[in-house]
Amino acid sequence: MAEVTLYHWEPNANSGKPMLALMEKGVAFDSHYIDMLNFDQHKPEYLAINPQGTIPAMTHGSLVLVESTAIMEYVNDAFDGPSLMPESARDRLRIRWWMKFMDQWLAPSFSMFGWKFFVGPNALKAHGQEKIEEQISRIPLPERQTAWRKAVFGLFSEAEMAESGRRISVGIRMLEAELGKREWLASDTYSLADVNGFNLAYAMPLSQPHLANDDLTPNIMRWLRAIYRRPATRECWKLGRTPMASRVEILEQDYIPPRDESEGISSGVR
Repeated sequence: MAEVTLYHWEPNANSGKPMLALMEKGVAFDSHYIDMLNFDQHKPEYLAINPQGTIPAMTHGSLVLVESTAIMEYVNDAFDGPSLMPESARDRLRIRWWMKFMDQWLAPSFSMFGWKFFVGPNALKAHGQEKIEEQISRIPLPERQTAWRKAVFGLFSEAEMAESGRRISVGIRMLEAELGKREWLASDTYSLADVNGFNLAYAMPLSQPHLANDDLTPNIMRWLRAIYRRPATRECWKLGRTPMASRVEILEQDYIPPRDESEGISSGVR
């Protein structure tokens, strides 16, 4: 049995970040799939690991780690294998800046679109409102109950959706400009910023085709395809169990033209 156990959902957003970091480092780990849409993360056996009921979580021996970006940094520092942080202090600063921007600015906006148009409707279809209400009432943290209720039932206001759309548009423009400066997002070598960004943005050509495509964002498309070609990325996405994981296959297309659809389907809610 591996010394590391990762409790995760799909190779997507928060769960995908430590999954891909572990695979890039070549760290063997026990994969413990948490079916988020079946509310496995709020069951007693998982709450014994992470009382907050959020995913992912990772155990390394007796140490329990939560919060996906912090787990990635720990993985890079604690294990042998290719470093995902460069030696340059300036590059490390840039990497951490971009990770914070993605975690605090882009991820919540992608999450809002994803839950309203994809995950929420599918959860309601699978379980029904009464069962979901019962499950939400068992969530240990009141603020998480509020977040889940808004997410599953699509209770986002028009103003919230509009602001999330604006943030996504701004973020995509910023990413496109930054990726015009170098091969990778925040340094001259592949780093945690790329692991973080790919898990958030890999489906943008599918979920935001009017904003991310080969005509409008050639730098983003080059970057996404380069990460998708990495062996660790391919192995990571094999751990997916739902149709969400197949969205990454859009990156196999040589050319993705602009389209008018605007429904987002990426989820970061935990």
